[in-house]
Amino acid sequence: MSYAKVLSVGLVGVAGHLVEVEADLAPGLPAMVLSGLPDTALHEARDRVRAAVVNSGRSWPNRRITVNLLPATLPKYGSAFDLAIATAVLAGAGELPLAALDGVLVIGELGLDGSVRPVRGVLPMVAAAARAGIDRVVVPAGNAAEAAVIPGVRVRAVDTLHRLIAYVREGTPLLDPEPGPPLVAAPGPDLADVTGQLLARRALEVTAAGAHHLALLGPPGAGKTMLAERLPSILPELDDDAALEVSALHSIAGLLPPGGQLIRRPPFQAPHHTASVASLVGGGSGLARPGALSLAHRGILFLDESPEFSKASLESLRQPLEQGRIRLTRSHGSTEYPARVQLVLAANPCPCAKPSGDAHCQCTPLARRRYLGRLSGPLLDRIDVRVELLPVRAVELMETAGLVESSETVAARVRAARAAAAARWSAQGWKVNAEVPGTVLRRPPWRLPAPDTAALRRRLDDGTISARGFDRLLRIAWSVADLDGRDRPTAEDVAEALQLRTGDAT
Repeated sequence: MSYAKVLSVGLVGVAGHLVEVEADLAPGLPAMVLSGLPDTALHEARDRVRAAVVNSGRSWPNRRITVNLLPATLPKYGSAFDLAIATAVLAGAGELPLAALDGVLVIGELGLDGSVRPVRGVLPMVAAAARAGIDRVVVPAGNAAEAAVIPGVRVRAVDTLHRLIAYVREGTPLLDPEPGPPLVAAPGPDLADVTGQLLARRALEVTAAGAHHLALLGPPGAGKTMLAERLPSILPELDDDAALEVSALHSIAGLLPPGGQLIRRPPFQAPHHTASVASLVGGGSGLARPGALSLAHRGILFLDESPEFSKASLESLRQPLEQGRIRLTRSHGSTEYPARVQLVLAANPCPCAKPSGDAHCQCTPLARRRYLGRLSGPLLDRIDVRVELLPVRAVELMETAGLVESSETVAARVRAARAAAAARWSAQGWKVNAEVPGTVLRRPPWRLPAPDTAALRRRLDDGTISARGFDRLLRIAWSVADLDGRDRPTAEDVAEALQLRTGDAT
């Protein structure tokens, strides 16, 4: 037999696609040709595979070898095809009967000594195989626990090419996945650590209840960073679908925790203000990798000292905040990653950033305007809740322990509010108020009575708020009502929404 075919899988973004690895061996000058839009790492598989086969005790075919990756129009990236290529070449040379691998997905990178090494992105790869009806996969031993997370798929692991050859030729059993130790989340920062700032604490709770974006403005030491870092502690754990999405993104980035456990806690990403556009939204040559924006999917993206970020970095967030996805276009094609995040911005009121606030500020009005002007109007218009923090007073700082609510107490209210919102919008497929289109909230049966929205309509008419801001205020009002256990927002809820967004309740 001079032809063989083995199933594998390739990733484009977070989407997996089945790939047929074909090998044809023909008489001629010994060589190995790869086709099917391989990248540089895949081109180098020729030498890796040859060395791995020889060092596993098998003979390398002294013929012209053509390896084709179908579909040929799909770009192929990385080293995850090594094991499938080696298996197809040996089968084409008559060294292996492939009956044992019929309908089996094969994934793995080969070392020169024949070892099978783990690769990135196994979780979305196996998930794609399951959707395509593949129920058996062979993966590197280092990825076995991760692959076993996908239900309905029988996972077997290999640590060397020799073990896979022995399985195909002699039926020697492969390795079973070994689940790692349970993933125990370390206790994170608690909201009880934050003293004072009652309005900011309320804003944080409303933000968590409705999955809204948040901006915190105040002098150093007022608690902006403390509040932002404690937002994940009051968010509900991710459900199965969200946990799989988040874990798949971290698998692609090589950041999935050991042991193959799904990520259940909402992620928290806090890039430094020197971060480039590519590191923030994703990028890289060839296959664009997910950036901090996508790694924060279903969680928090915190930009501390946000005016210090480059204008290009900040403006690159505008479209993903609206769509919940980021499309990255490079010379080799387009890649799309999910990016439904809660954006939290923190900023000092001026460049000098005196801890006492405006009382001892040395900046001119022009310098203050220029500093905060780095946050463009279109970006700020997409921020639902905006709160100005005042310097903490001594009486608040020395507040007796136990008088401030803990994250556990606030999280219980947030869970109840999110459950109410999910039940209300379940028929339309939305889970949180931030996902509800403004057109829905402005039409029956969800339109609020005219007297309750009079202040909003007045501000819209005089240009104080935009149409986008009008809709966001309605969403905030619904989140306030959910927190307080009401079926519909009242005029008081709308007034609180106005205060949380503009600082003025009228």
